Amino acid sequence: MLDGDLASFLDFIRRHGDAVYSFLAVYSMANSLLLALFAGYAAQAGALGYEQALAACWAGTFAGDVLRFWVGRRFGTRWLRRIPRLQRAVETAARLADRHHAWMILIHRYPRIIRNVAGFAYGASTLSWPRFLVLNFIAAGLWAGIAVSVGYGFGFVADKTMTDALSAFGIAMLVAFLALTWFLTRRLERVIERD
Repeated sequence: MLDGDLASFLDFIRRHGDAVYSFLAVYSMANSLLLALFAGYAAQAGALGYEQALAACWAGTFAGDVLRFWVGRRFGTRWLRRIPRLQRAVETAARLADRHHAWMILIHRYPRIIRNVAGFAYGASTLSWPRFLVLNFIAAGLWAGIAVSVGYGFGFVADKTMTDALSAFGIAMLVAFLALTWFLTRRLERVIERD
């Protein structure tokens, strides 16, 4: 199926575009930064359409937080009693959301620790559905736009500096770029934890 090199993988994505867009949307429900970055890279390489990759990531991350908000609104934090540490984190985030929900919704997708629990906290807070939906739609678009565009930009730089003979180097650069993104996200999480 796949030869193992990047060109074959991109060709596979190109041939299965509709399924890939669906996968992107579903996987983006978890606010997966690395996959959104790779979607941008694949769009620059011509394996995906930029607008379609952006729309899939935007829709997925928006829907994921709407689902988490609904769970938080419906069940509060009582369903987390078996995981006290997580329950405390969600309750703390809910108290913060009562005061700073606009900023939190705009930035919660970036630090890995709060990325997937923030939606529950917003639902457990006093934040209204209409306000949440508007802010979440804007924030999801910003997140998807930034992530897909950064991946696209990386693909452009990689395309300009590498030839087919250096495809192994291109894969190494992509892995290094994704590792650097993961490392910087972890550093940001530690800074947030200290505050």
